[in-house]
Amino acid sequence: MLKFYFNGSPNPTKVALFLEEAGVDYQPMPVDTRKGEQFKPEFLAVNPNGKVPAIDDDGVIVFDSNGILLYLAEKTGKFLPPNSLANRGQLLSWLMFVATGVGPFSGQAVHFKHFAPEKVPYAHNRYQFEAQRHFSVLDGHLAKRRYMIGDTYTIVDMDVWGWARMIPFILGDEAWAKLRNVKRLFDEITARPAAARAVALKDKFIFKAEMDDEARRHMFRHLPSTAA
Repeated sequence: MLKFYFNGSPNPTKVALFLEEAGVDYQPMPVDTRKGEQFKPEFLAVNPNGKVPAIDDDGVIVFDSNGILLYLAEKTGKFLPPNSLANRGQLLSWLMFVATGVGPFSGQAVHFKHFAPEKVPYAHNRYQFEAQRHFSVLDGHLAKRRYMIGDTYTIVDMDVWGWARMIPFILGDEAWAKLRNVKRLFDEITARPAAARAVALKDKFIFKAEMDDEARRHMFRHLPSTAA
């Protein structure tokens, strides 16, 4: 049975959405990153980078959420666009756009907005701008089509949904007013029963909620005062 290493953050949640949508039989393997469980030897054997999500598919190891989405889609034949070179190009382009742009800039925007131990206006402004810019690219693309690749619901839409769920936390509640097409896609996917199950998965387990000294020690290991 496929083992799914996860927590409730955006990248694992979008993989959970695929697993639920596709009806894949899987064993959830919670990893509490605020307790440092991502650095245990048994997890590092699955993902040497010490991050969730990751899967162990009967001995086939895949980590990084977009790599997992592509692997599962190609294995199952589900949630891929119609087979053509043009659609394949779009699939790879938008998957990489989220992986290298939307995700990293959103993550940094969240860090400097909510968790940095000192306020750094330049860093905060830069990452807020870049996160907004990346979501605006998605919004402009969705203005002309129902889904990210034409009229077909694919892993790219799941990929976008995973981060779109966090837009108010990343950019503020007012951000939706400028991202109406992303909001449309987000609302449509959120209404799917599989999305509700994906979001609720974390609630079946106990994860540390407090961002206390222990959590900061594990989450922000670059800080001398919190080094593990």
